[in-house]
Amino acid sequence: MAVSVNIDLGYEFEVKAKADEVFAVLSDVPTSVSHFPKVEKLTDMGDGVYKWEMQKVGTAQVNIQTVYASKYVTDKAKGTVKWTPVKGVGNALVGGSWKITDVKGKTTKVVLKIDGTVEVPLPGLMKMVVEPVVASEFEKLVEKYIDNLIKRFGGEA
Repeated sequence: MAVSVNIDLGYEFEVKAKADEVFAVLSDVPTSVSHFPKVEKLTDMGDGVYKWEMQKVGTAQVNIQTVYASKYVTDKAKGTVKWTPVKGVGNALVGGSWKITDVKGKTTKVVLKIDGTVEVPLPGLMKMVVEPVVASEFEKLVEKYIDNLIKRFGGEA
């Protein structure tokens, strides 16, 4: 039996770097992921598909590791990087997008959306306990990722 935890996050921020630089980093999946905390392994599966294996979280007795794959598609003209879940890999389905917009040649507006589901191998009775913990942990990782990217791009505008 497993507990399904839904993830639905959205962030907007502006950085000092030029849009081309921001797009170059965010559209290069290994470079972008290098800023994401607690990634144990990223595997290029070919054709724009990357498999993420996160570090285990929890205690020695009870821990979970999130593993999933997403297919990435970039469009420089639109300033977008989109990823869709690949079914049958790991215990999560994660999709989302980056939208990168030049602001008068001075700063760059970045919008991140993430949505997905993580399957946690625990009894259904644990849902009320597990769901907020998993959702909170995912949110903290994404916020640290954004902080790391903001530093990489020279700070917030």
